[in-house]
Amino acid sequence: MGARGRRGNNVSHDGPDSSIVIAGRYRLERRLGRGGMGTVWQASDELLGRLVAVKELHVDGGTESKGALREARTVAQVRHSHVVVVHDVVEHDGRPHIVMELVEGGSLADRLAGDGPLGPVETARMGLDLLGALRAAHARGVLHRDVKPANVLLEAGTGRVVLTDFGIARLAGSTTISETGAFVGSPEYTSPERMQGAAAGPESDLWSLGVLLCTALTGKSPFHRDSLGGVLHAVVSAEIRPPAQAGPLAPVIRGLLERLPQRRMEAAEAERLLSAYLRTGAVPAAADRAPGPGAEAASATGAASGADGPDGPDAVVGYSPTEHVVQPSAPASRRTRPALRAGLIAALFAVAVAGAVALTSQFGERSADGARGAAPATASASGRASSSPAPAPASAAADAKPARTASAPVPRPAPAGYRTVSDAEGFSLAVPNGFQRSTDDQRVFYVSPDGAFRIGVKTSPAASEGPVTVMRLSHASGPTTNPGYRDGTVVPTTHNGLPAALWEFTWNGFTAAEGARHTFDVCWEENGRMYDVWVSAPVGRLPEARSHFDAALDSFVPGG
Repeated sequence: MGARGRRGNNVSHDGPDSSIVIAGRYRLERRLGRGGMGTVWQASDELLGRLVAVKELHVDGGTESKGALREARTVAQVRHSHVVVVHDVVEHDGRPHIVMELVEGGSLADRLAGDGPLGPVETARMGLDLLGALRAAHARGVLHRDVKPANVLLEAGTGRVVLTDFGIARLAGSTTISETGAFVGSPEYTSPERMQGAAAGPESDLWSLGVLLCTALTGKSPFHRDSLGGVLHAVVSAEIRPPAQAGPLAPVIRGLLERLPQRRMEAAEAERLLSAYLRTGAVPAAADRAPGPGAEAASATGAASGADGPDGPDAVVGYSPTEHVVQPSAPASRRTRPALRAGLIAALFAVAVAGAVALTSQFGERSADGARGAAPATASASGRASSSPAPAPASAAADAKPARTASAPVPRPAPAGYRTVSDAEGFSLAVPNGFQRSTDDQRVFYVSPDGAFRIGVKTSPAASEGPVTVMRLSHASGPTTNPGYRDGTVVPTTHNGLPAALWEFTWNGFTAAEGARHTFDVCWEENGRMYDVWVSAPVGRLPEARSHFDAALDSFVPGG
């Protein structure tokens, strides 16, 4: 809902015939800007004798138009000094038009392009203003969904910060994919959960604010890449490091850029920290909450690779990717697994290669595993070939790097149809009723009565290479350990805040009668041990396999 009135050469002077009058009182004078969601005009309110901004929304008539009008009227009820004032919502020629205050001044994007980055103090003040605006909107159940520098106006003369362009706002619970399949929002500023097709919540706007603060401090979005596919990968998977320019604001940025929405810093906490910084020049300790997935990952990967991560020396921000995302209709405790996220990443890259910005929310399915109680040890579910490097002894691993410790997992009751088992190998997890335990010399299996599903667990001393490298070595030797190995992928992720890797692949099974199978496999290090948990199932029964994989990972407790 752009409402800026730019001055001088920044103003576009192409406009409509001055005889066009909207709702009998708003005479359109000149076009101020045009975007994917609408066109903004400077107009004269002939009834009250004042200049206003009129945004014509680019929606078709009928149900879509009525829905946009209804949402715009809801946005108009948001009253806050840092939210653009909406004067009126009307319909003209079958299209909704939103009439709002005309803010004289440019956007934050204009300021960054012309004058360069802001300092921490100015960024903190702006962040406080925008947090207030978002909290006012969220209190009304309104999500902005496109918080970015172009939608932050800086009023000339007063310095007032105004959040505008609620044109794509929706009530809480909507997703990133519109009814027509178009992507809603700006990818560089869109939260990981929205990228993955989950329902948007207030946390999604707070992620966007965290990205905006980074952009204000550096002049460049931390997720800017040369292609849409690169942007999508950066948001969903790439390591995030707070920029050096963040200085004292780094704790706030870290908190807002938590990939797991449940761990993301809340608006009240961010306000507390920013206010304290502006009063004292220092940011106090954040409120006691679960550590973010980036704390350990940043020290581990950052120390090893420095600033030159996989996305190049200019890659800023980052926490390691999280394996979970809230589903639209699920309670907060219900999360999808890394397998689903990896499938979605593949789908997003396919979209990028095609050059499209319309996305689907379907997850690609791949197949999995290679773990069977009766199988020889060399054909392991985790795909470890006998030629793979042996795991380093626990003492050597301790010398190479400090032990990584997850926040203490909270034991969960087994889901309906499952039971919790305490295994003699030193762990506990939930397995479906009727599954029977078996072992070989390296692994433990829980196998369904018909032999179709296999849940496998392997524990070993922590490897000096780390879980991602270990999984990539397993992937490289997949054709020798799993007959018909194909579609193998290894994706860095986290498990309970610890660096981890997800390996997925399809293979032919150990016998022709067994048929094609798919494996989901997550590997991580914890307290000097490496844990490998996987599920193998027929390719035609992947929904059940995912449920078993969810239950196993969600309930897994070392030392149970």
